[in-house]
Order: sequence, then C-alpha cells, then structure tokens
Amino acid sequence: MLINLHQKFRLFIINLIDWFYPPFKKIMPYQTFRYAACGGGNTTLNIILYYLSYNHILKKQHLYLGFVTISSHIAAFLIAFLITFPIGLYLNMFVVFNGSHLRKRIQLFRYFLVVIVCIFLNYILLSIFVDILKWYPTPSMVLATFLIIIFSYLSQLKFSFKKP
Repeated sequence: MLINLHQKFRLFIINLIDWFYPPFKKIMPYQTFRYAACGGGNTTLNIILYYLSYNHILKKQHLYLGFVTISSHIAAFLIAFLITFPIGLYLNMFVVFNGSHLRKRIQLFRYFLVVIVCIFLNYILLSIFVDILKWYPTPSMVLATFLIIIFSYLSQLKFSFKKP
C-alpha cells in the first residue's frame, strides 16, 4: 500500500510538472525544468518556513539549548532544513534524476554530502549577510539560496544522481 501511494504521489508530481512544461520546451531541457519546478517549490517552502520560524516561532530571539546558543537566523535555517531536506531528496531521487544508475543508498549518501556543503555555504553566506553586512535576514536567505541553487544543481546532476 505504501509503495502504491509512493507511485501515485510521484506520478501526480510528474504529471503536474509535465502540464506546465510546454511553454518552456524551447528554452530549457525537460530535466532542467523538472529540477527548476521541484527545486523552486521546495525552495519556496524553505523560505516560507524560514520566515515563519524566524518571525513567529523564534520571535527573532536566539535559541538557548543550555549548552549552546544558536542565533535566531541560523536556528530558523535549521528548522526549515529539517523539513525540506527529506522533501528535496525525494523529489530529486524519484522525480528529477530518476534515471541514475547509482544505488539508492549511494544517491542518498552523495545527496547528503552535497547538502552538507550547501549548509556550510548557507551558514557562511547568512553569517556574512546578516552578521557582517547587517542585512535583513529574510532577503539574505533569499540571496544565499539563489547562489546555492546553482551549485546544488550542478553537483546533483554530475555527482549525486549521475547517469551512465
């Protein structure tokens, strides 16, 4: 039953993306469009979760865990990440790069490695934008996300989900 639900959900997403593809057919390949659609949706969710976490859950206050204090903009990033990481993995593995010859556990490991690098880049960029340049956290997150999307797409295509 779970496998059937997975297939139905996967096909629903693919059909939805396919429905929007025709106007973009001449300007980008199908796989790039799928990545843009899935990544765009997941990124939008990430930004919304970041905004809600920063402004409403954390109320712009640092997160005190007893042994460590996490600044509010980094804590909001971590909250959003915990939700969007598994969604992004699923979409990349089963919708965007579903023709990879690599075993699923290798794809997961490689995807995780790329995400770790992206987290590191995100942390550095957010720290620079918010702590050093004193920019607002939400626009800083949007800019950092845009820069990381380029790195992430190339890494996922050539490393995590590469085809033979």
